[in-house]
Amino acid sequence: MSNTRYRDIAEQGLWQNNVAFVQLLGLCPLLAVSNNTINGLGLGMATLLVLVCSNVTVSLIRHWVRPEVRVPVFVMVIASFVTAIDLLMNAFMHDLHMILGIFIPLIVTNCAIIARAEAFASKHSPGYAFWDGLMMGLGFMAVLVVLGALREILGQGTLFDQAHLMFGSGAEWLTITLIEEYQGFLLAILPPGAFIGLGLMIATKNWLDQRGDKKIIHGANHQQTNTPVAPS
Repeated sequence: MSNTRYRDIAEQGLWQNNVAFVQLLGLCPLLAVSNNTINGLGLGMATLLVLVCSNVTVSLIRHWVRPEVRVPVFVMVIASFVTAIDLLMNAFMHDLHMILGIFIPLIVTNCAIIARAEAFASKHSPGYAFWDGLMMGLGFMAVLVVLGALREILGQGTLFDQAHLMFGSGAEWLTITLIEEYQGFLLAILPPGAFIGLGLMIATKNWLDQRGDKKIIHGANHQQTNTPVAPS
């Protein structure tokens, strides 16, 4: 297993082919629950676990699943893991489970998960499938958490509000009040704020990519200019 291959998979999942930034998949739950950091982290963790578990399982059974029924089998695998995680969250994070509501079962319909199972996990070994699911899941979770944090800061002036919903009653200290007596910015926590925030994040990523490409081109041109020409 090549370290370069693992690095390429990580770059694809976290940045170059990020599920939310580039593929624009799973936007319905992303925009709906990212009104604060904890909600984004909760749904992001659930999605990451489903991606990792389903990728590994699909990779393990890929040689025994006939091509004609592979998609229904993959959906059943994903649905099984989503059901298990839904029940676990209901048991151990009931209040957060109630807030996320229907968006946990809807992970089954997230195109990113079935796409990774079909396009990657069904064609690679369990090691690569695990790493791909982990990186794709982390990339999606990072967008959820960052967008949730931005909306929470602008909308409420806090960070990690209601942390006890995920980490227990002893986690109230994690809540940070950034602006005392903040009146709030309603647009940030409403659905339009999610669209605007995600659009700005995508624009920032594209700007960084273009800047990086220009640096690479400039470096290549500079190297060609300084390369001595061999005498004929």
